[in-house]
Amino acid sequence: MSARFVGRKVLGALVTLIFVIVFNFFLFRVVENDPVGTLVRGRNLTEEQQQRLSEEFGVDQPLPEQFRRYVVETSQLNFGLSFETREPVWDVIRSKIWPTVFLVGISAVLSAVIGTWLGIHAAWKRGSSFDYASTTSTMLLYSMPDFWLGLLLLVLLANKLPWFPTGGFSDAGSDATGFAALADQAHHMALPGLTLTLAYMGEYAIIMRSSLLDTMGEDYLVLARAKGLRDALVRRRHAVPNALLPLVTLVAINFGFVLGGAIAVESIYSWPGLGLATYQAIRAPDLPMLQGLFLVLSAAVILANLLADLLYAYLDPRVRSDR
Repeated sequence: MSARFVGRKVLGALVTLIFVIVFNFFLFRVVENDPVGTLVRGRNLTEEQQQRLSEEFGVDQPLPEQFRRYVVETSQLNFGLSFETREPVWDVIRSKIWPTVFLVGISAVLSAVIGTWLGIHAAWKRGSSFDYASTTSTMLLYSMPDFWLGLLLLVLLANKLPWFPTGGFSDAGSDATGFAALADQAHHMALPGLTLTLAYMGEYAIIMRSSLLDTMGEDYLVLARAKGLRDALVRRRHAVPNALLPLVTLVAINFGFVLGGAIAVESIYSWPGLGLATYQAIRAPDLPMLQGLFLVLSAAVILANLLADLLYAYLDPRVRSDR
């Protein structure tokens, strides 16, 4: 992989990030042109108190000055103070990153692995009862909104059958440490993780099945069978590796969708991550918190897509052309 190719991809990611930073500033000011007025609505504050709040949060300055301060402070990971809690936004985001990383990361891996496995076996056994059953079930799950699936699992597995807790990161008041604390957190993460896994594995199964069916018609697979290679060997060494290429980009694209889905799922299960923080910031509304969350989530998606582009180029030399 040439340095020119890598540099071009990195430059494209940086340009996209700069666009997101600029868009992030103007988006929330167009939607909410008086954030302090919205914040104090229904509260008995004098005009002098409201003016002090405007000065404290920096929204009393002209728009160009606000933008200049925003760019400088964003480059220093200073996203300002939360309107709601008056805590530094970056400190709040930093405390909520790891719960979301664990939830989204594990769910993304499980959905990709299970969905890919289902797609491979459905394609290889095309027309069988397994193919019909797996394709129908995965399409049903894929078409179901993640928040609706989360509510169904919450009612069934946490209320009707109290196998799992209804929400939270751990038991309230728990002083468990070590392995006991990890087991408690895993127990709480089971339902939101299952929701995201079921919601997104269907797409992997459908894409993998379609890609493998296309690959199975290639001449080199016919030749491999003509040489006497067993079907299992043909599938493992020749068909599946080539059919996997479209899933590399899909994993990165779906990372953004999983983050978006985590907003609804974390809200349903009160999972203390970035998704729940986003929901709470929207309800407030909390302009600095929304700006910080939007930027962090967008940067994560841009980074995931950059890594996918580089990995795809590594796996398929045809896309590395410097033309």
